[in-house]
Amino acid sequence: MALRHFFLILLVVSIWAFNNIAIKWGLMDLPPLMITTLRFVVVALILVPFTRVNLQQLRYLIVLAFTFGFMHFSLLFISLNNTDAGTAAVIVQLGTPIAMLLAMVILKEKLRLVQLVGIAISLSGVVVLSGSPTIPNWWVLVLLLLSALGWAISNMIVKKSPPISPLTMTGWLSFLAIPIVGCASWLTESDQLTLLVNSSWRGWFGILFSAIGSSIVAYSLWYSLLKHYNVNLIMPYSLLTPVLAVIMGVLVLGDEMNGFKAAGSLLVILGTAIAVINLRNLRMHAKLARFRYAGRSKRH
Repeated sequence: MALRHFFLILLVVSIWAFNNIAIKWGLMDLPPLMITTLRFVVVALILVPFTRVNLQQLRYLIVLAFTFGFMHFSLLFISLNNTDAGTAAVIVQLGTPIAMLLAMVILKEKLRLVQLVGIAISLSGVVVLSGSPTIPNWWVLVLLLLSALGWAISNMIVKKSPPISPLTMTGWLSFLAIPIVGCASWLTESDQLTLLVNSSWRGWFGILFSAIGSSIVAYSLWYSLLKHYNVNLIMPYSLLTPVLAVIMGVLVLGDEMNGFKAAGSLLVILGTAIAVINLRNLRMHAKLARFRYAGRSKRH
């Protein structure tokens, strides 16, 4: 991997990790569903005018607006209002093994024994995390698991949907999610306009960083890297996101680090790594890289 691409990957996962910090700042001034709604408004305003979708794509995007826009993002932001950034990032990482299980049941994709062991380890991490004081109520854990489930279901829908470019999907999904999340905010939250007008830099920073930094910039870089490298080569780097989120939460927000949180986070990340990292493919890529490097050396 070119050194500049390696640093781009680190930049992407750092942006995703810091997004949890930005949202926590935003939640100091604004309610979670309102932040989610405004985040979608910003993304839609930037992307929708420059993208187009057809009727067949629109059918899938409407469903994604609920599973990804409402289930994943809204429930994540509500949970972040009631737990710390690192804990939320770690539990939502379960979306990956849950997606693998759904693919096995729904799409009849086969999982190897080592992948099932990894999934079991990651799920055991949630049991450990449930004992952490950073999860004050059982319903916070349920909301985070539902958020992870929303991400996993969305992956199944994307696999079955007609081809849609990533930024087109992001823009239109956000546009279609606005009325869903906006209505939820209107029904369950109050004084939104007053809070927005009186919000400090933290509220606006949370909205803009989540919309522009995390959704548009980071995902654009990520998908550009996917054009250069096999998904099996760069996907494991995404596991750095919850690790960095935990570290940033402790350093920036002063989040608590206790035994339950440390052990549970380690189990979730380790189990997910075992489930998703294909060592055979990584060894193959390493051999190809050495072969290419040797070829260039001979020519010079």
